Amino acid sequence: MASLLALFSSILWGSADYLAGNLSKRFKAIAVTGASQAIGLITGVVLVLVTGSYIAPNLSWNGYFVPAIGAGIAGFLGLVSFYSGLSTGRMGVVSPISTLSAVIPLTYAFITGERPTVIQVAGMSIALLGAFCASGPDIVKGLPIKPLLFGLGAALGFGIALTFMAQGSKTSSLMTMTSMRVISVSICVLIALRYRTVGGFRKSDLTVLAVIGVTDFVANLLLGVATTKGLVSVAMVLGGLFPIVTSLLAFKFLHERLHKVQYLGIFLAVAGVSVISVG
Repeated sequence: MASLLALFSSILWGSADYLAGNLSKRFKAIAVTGASQAIGLITGVVLVLVTGSYIAPNLSWNGYFVPAIGAGIAGFLGLVSFYSGLSTGRMGVVSPISTLSAVIPLTYAFITGERPTVIQVAGMSIALLGAFCASGPDIVKGLPIKPLLFGLGAALGFGIALTFMAQGSKTSSLMTMTSMRVISVSICVLIALRYRTVGGFRKSDLTVLAVIGVTDFVANLLLGVATTKGLVSVAMVLGGLFPIVTSLLAFKFLHERLHKVQYLGIFLAVAGVSVISVG
């Protein structure tokens, strides 16, 4: 169950990133991030009200609110870096680096005593390698500094956010993801007030922003739930396969050519998932 939730999270997250990356070619990445996060916040509030899942926040690390603050700040910075990188057109550089985000929560899970089986460790290693290869081969064709920095920023931000998300989800996945967006949207409001702009979006862009915001929220929520249903390490690796989805959508709709190493990566990712399932 946990593996399926994490895999579905990857599909949704990769789809949201594809749409956001495209939109960031026309609007500033920080504006796309802010608008989509605001829609995600509305989604979270509606779900909390409908399900009656509200839990009063506290300042304990073992609650959801403190981890959500860290996840909100780190996730916001990670998304801005990632969308900015995708908007440069160098997806083959940014995406593979961003897959390394899984290393941070993976390391934290090991440090805190999680012990997956040898087979699961092998599967996770194969899946991570597959995600890296499937994201694109451009990383070996020279490393332009701007996309490289965006990729590293995304990996660091996502990795820290995922770690905090897993911690907060021990109390409530829904409240963690909703509180995350309270933090990220608050940052965006301050920025909007400072520069007196909300991004310049047209009405025709609202539908895409809504899809990005809702899809991203649900992806995070499913991954948070997955961490409570099984090993955090396994969930994070499977949830980190989202760049494969982004690349496949770019191949389908933007006609970006897939290279042999990407086909190899997809095969390795599927093989890794299969090994994890056996373990």
